[in-house]
Amino acid sequence: MAAFLYRLGRLAFRRRLLVALLWAAVLAGVGFGAATAPAAPDQSNSMPGIESQKAFDLMEQRFPGSKADGASARVVFVAPDGEKVTTSGNRAVIEKFVSEASDGSQVASVVSPFRAQAVSEDASTAYATVTFKEKADDLTDADKNALKASIEEAQDSGLTVEVGGTALATQPEAGGAAEGIGIAIATLVLLITFGSLAAAGLPLLTAIIGVGVSMAAIMALASAFGLSSTTGTLATMLGLACGIDYAVFIVSRYREERARGHAPQEAAGLAVGTAGSAVVFAGLTVVIALAGLSVVGVPLLTKMGLAAAGAVAVGVVIALTLVPALLGFWPNAVLARHARKHGRKRGRTGGIKATGIGAAENGIAGDGTAENKVAENNGGTRWARFVLRRPLPVLLASVAGLGALAIPVTGLQLGTTGDEAKPTSTTERRAYDDLAQGFGPGFNGPLTIVVDARGADDAKAAVATIEKKISDTEGVVSVSGARFNPSGDTAVFSAVPAEAPTSEKTQDLVHSIRDDRPATEASTGAEFEVTGSTAMNIDIAQKMQDALIPYLVVVVGLAIVLLMIVFRSVLVPVKAAVGFLLSVLAALGSVVAVFQWGWGADLLGVETTGPIMSMMPIFLVGIVFGLAMDYEVFLVARMREAYVHGDRPEQAIVSGFRHSARVVVAAALIMMAVFSGFIGAGESMIKMIGFGLAIAVLFDAFVIRMAFVPAVLALLGKAAWWMPRRLDRILPKVDVEGEALSRLSASVPAQQDPAGRESARV
Repeated sequence: MAAFLYRLGRLAFRRRLLVALLWAAVLAGVGFGAATAPAAPDQSNSMPGIESQKAFDLMEQRFPGSKADGASARVVFVAPDGEKVTTSGNRAVIEKFVSEASDGSQVASVVSPFRAQAVSEDASTAYATVTFKEKADDLTDADKNALKASIEEAQDSGLTVEVGGTALATQPEAGGAAEGIGIAIATLVLLITFGSLAAAGLPLLTAIIGVGVSMAAIMALASAFGLSSTTGTLATMLGLACGIDYAVFIVSRYREERARGHAPQEAAGLAVGTAGSAVVFAGLTVVIALAGLSVVGVPLLTKMGLAAAGAVAVGVVIALTLVPALLGFWPNAVLARHARKHGRKRGRTGGIKATGIGAAENGIAGDGTAENKVAENNGGTRWARFVLRRPLPVLLASVAGLGALAIPVTGLQLGTTGDEAKPTSTTERRAYDDLAQGFGPGFNGPLTIVVDARGADDAKAAVATIEKKISDTEGVVSVSGARFNPSGDTAVFSAVPAEAPTSEKTQDLVHSIRDDRPATEASTGAEFEVTGSTAMNIDIAQKMQDALIPYLVVVVGLAIVLLMIVFRSVLVPVKAAVGFLLSVLAALGSVVAVFQWGWGADLLGVETTGPIMSMMPIFLVGIVFGLAMDYEVFLVARMREAYVHGDRPEQAIVSGFRHSARVVVAAALIMMAVFSGFIGAGESMIKMIGFGLAIAVLFDAFVIRMAFVPAVLALLGKAAWWMPRRLDRILPKVDVEGEALSRLSASVPAQQDPAGRESARV
């Protein structure tokens, strides 16, 4: 592996123009494909394997033509205090709105609240439903503006008018200005880390190119593979974060090799052969974690995971090829200012002197310069020695701290929120609140009961019995009249719960109806199932919860095997998995504390607390596991490298921190900056994802990798690198430490640097 990547890095450096042109051609090709490809399909919310989905499918099958593909708007009218919507003046305003809204060219129908019994008991609130012929994305601005004008006219009359539904729904921003600030912070971190504008800009440039290639490819393949417009969201986020990190590791190792005295081309080869090997295996762990999302059995999640895995794979290939190629164009630009001066001086004299960080084997200073002494006593070195002096207290403190933060996980409540989670500044949220106040908290999430009466002797009598049974169930406020299909063998009716859709009591109600079902079905001969958005959300939450353990087993198991191959150790991969579980549980506990319990919610602009998004734990586990293994590979690979080259276990830990701590910290800060940009979004769910990922990276990089890992390795000593002989023979051998590079490097003849000057033989 290391030898192949070493040659690849030298080749990319030497044929830099060809490599750059190839990537430009790839970007242009996929860009053309994206521009000419058919439009992406609408996002599918199909969730196979759950009762509510089966009931929904049955309803579509038995009620042909009933599926409403067009957009809709639920316009809510609230009378001023002390008035009613049924008074002649207010009623006239609402009827006028219904008449004007019906004139829209794309409007299919408008149902008046006075004909549809859509007026609250106290007559303070009413709603009218506007249904369009086209989907929300296909509505013209003229029709939207016409509806808005009718709404504004009703508002001018003194009524409070709010709008829910899909027709005029505002799309949440992914991060907006806050995300731009995150990118700016990432740039600042790179600039501080490298002390060079070019070194800071190169990882950003290559990451953006990688994201461009990935997103264009997703758009080009959207129609063929059913990828919706939202599929690429995760790919963009991870492609950018991982792409920056992988390039950072290559550039950092290149600078280190240049500081050792290697010529530019040789330094590029060594950087790709060593750090590049870690990039490959780190990328593989991310790909495994993302591709593993397919075991959950949710089509949308599978597509998002595979698309993101593809984006990460593109980031790996770009780091191994385009980064060394760009280094070939500007071999000295990425060096620190003082290093650029030394590089020019060596170029004039034609000599190479082993100075700087790691001049001798394992980073031991070769000439005693002040630069080497500083490198030998950098922050990573001092921290590693601190942990080595007191490994047990550090280990206990890190475990206890993360364990305490994980406690809220015991109260985790999964669910899928809707308009109630939006900011109160949105009309959708205000419409939701008005309906809940006027018609009861359960009105916004009615249960839909689908009755299959084919097996009943008397279909109507069977449906009536089921209606009566559910109406008498505790927690049900009202039941609508049943609607039969043309064949008369299937009926649908609604049941309104007493509590809000996200309430635990509503969840208990759904389970209660289903638990009592066998006796009712036996007595009537008819079968029934519960569906609707509320039941669907409850079923999805249960499906996600049931899939979490199998997903963890698959992903962690494969990653442990992969890390065994990389580190030739049994305990190091196990330690990595345990550390990851600690960090992800602490992150999930923090998410529960903020977004479910409301601790510090005001600081993040979270206006409404409630259940945690059903997919959040799976997302958090998958994404953070991949990123955590990034840090594990980059940090511990340097320790393994030092150990293989003769360092004692304690010295190997110090060596690994001396070379990798700064760049791992920088990479983690970059990740946190990118993810934190999503906290500034207006949508609560996006805030949750951004916060969860940012806090997980914080815990994993700064507590697990910087404290837990060195403490465990210090306590294990040589046992950390133990591998049974039989297992060692079975596992394939890869040269991540770059042992073969010393032989290859020794055989490299003198080369010409980009300025035409001969560089010294290594």
